[in-house]
Amino acid sequence: MKQDRFHGRVNSSARPCDFPGCAEPGEFRAPGPRGASFDGPGDYRWFCLDHVREFNAGYDWFEGMSAEEIIAAQNPVHGWDRQTRAFSPTAGIDQAPRWGDFADPLEAISARARTRRPAQRKDGRAVTPAEREALETLGLELDADRRALRKRYSELVHALHPDRNGGDRSSEKRLQTVVEAYQLLRKAAAFA
Repeated sequence: MKQDRFHGRVNSSARPCDFPGCAEPGEFRAPGPRGASFDGPGDYRWFCLDHVREFNAGYDWFEGMSAEEIIAAQNPVHGWDRQTRAFSPTAGIDQAPRWGDFADPLEAISARARTRRPAQRKDGRAVTPAEREALETLGLELDADRRALRKRYSELVHALHPDRNGGDRSSEKRLQTVVEAYQLLRKAAAFA
């Protein structure tokens, strides 16, 4: 692809202009009817210089957005306000290393990474970090069996649920984490 003084021109294009009735070569790419999404970059239209100018003059990127969505899209940090796992303060790892305990920062980082490896139960089954965290939430040992899991879950639900503890709603968040931990563990291979 060779480009010349007009930014975006593709000279080697053998495509005709997508404007109805135009016989000029389509050397400029413009957004098509299907925009970019998770499935790919979307469709493009190819226009000659005159028709791409006409298309650009009437193109409205904000078409179909509410006033709040337009303001949010114009914000300089639009899209940067969400934390991804990799860029969260913990980078998806339980806690930051205690830097003072290590002479070399790389040792601290490798020690931090080692803490995320799957643990092994006595029966040889691996327990992922998420499953280990769920076990801690329920107050169970690494080698707990399915029966102990059900028993502990039942005890915690009985103690934390507002219908069971006299209407006390102060422990609803804890109950939610207990339910999520149980749902994770009951499907885990270590408890099959």
